Amino acid sequence: MPEMPEVQGLVDFLSSRIIGLRISRVSVTGFSALKTYDPPVDALKGAAVVGIDRHGKFVDIAAATSEDGAVDIHLVCHLAKAGWLRWHDTLPTTVIKPGRSPIALRVGFDDGSGFDLTEAGTKKSLAAYVVRDPADVPGVARLGPDPLDPSFTRDALADLLAGRRTQIKGVLRDQSIIAGIGNAYSDEILHAARMSPYALAATLTDTDLDVLYAAMRETLTDAVTEATGKPPAELKDAKRRGMAVHGRRGQACPVCGDDIRSVFFADNSLEYCPTCQTGGKLLADRRLSRLLK
Repeated sequence: MPEMPEVQGLVDFLSSRIIGLRISRVSVTGFSALKTYDPPVDALKGAAVVGIDRHGKFVDIAAATSEDGAVDIHLVCHLAKAGWLRWHDTLPTTVIKPGRSPIALRVGFDDGSGFDLTEAGTKKSLAAYVVRDPADVPGVARLGPDPLDPSFTRDALADLLAGRRTQIKGVLRDQSIIAGIGNAYSDEILHAARMSPYALAATLTDTDLDVLYAAMRETLTDAVTEATGKPPAELKDAKRRGMAVHGRRGQACPVCGDDIRSVFFADNSLEYCPTCQTGGKLLADRRLSRLLK
């Protein structure tokens, strides 16, 4: 799943390509992807792209339909678990047949360039919204603070975690608490902090909070830096190369050399290092038994 660093990479890439261009084409071929009807998707045609922004894991293309350049319409997209953006310097002219292509949405610009939003697999969760204000998107409206925003201090993190008797892994992934972190980077942050994914948020000490905050900022900052300047086609591989534990089950921990282990859930897994994070204890597979604490 694309998370905040990769989405920021997409935002930076699009900002360098499409600001100032006019939208010449919008084709919806994955009809379940379009979540809004007012304004209609055709309202984007002819609009000039004014800016690109990120809200958590959402990409926000802001445009102006009038000549005064005032932003009055947004195309907001969430790539979900298996979605991606495929850029074309010259947009293909082939007709996309609904239901027979991974392409859910195609957007073209007046210089001939454009992009496709694609989604692999049968579970379709990619979402696109045409709105007058990004806050009209429910997922954007409920977002917590961005962890790389200057206002997100160590004390702000402490306030968010205070009294939460839930596992820190789940807290980091909850978009209404902290925006932009998903399964992969929560694994990476907790490994960098040498913290069990099942530590209860409310029980973290002041020292734990210091370490977690530093690990969060450093991990995400490094990942955003790595994503900066890369075209969409290279972002996924860059993400994989930067992982210390996530997706590396059975490989050696780069810190201590112990085998990286997994815990499996219904539709995903987490990875961790027993030596670095759980005092050598193994966490039981959730599919088979209760967690070891």
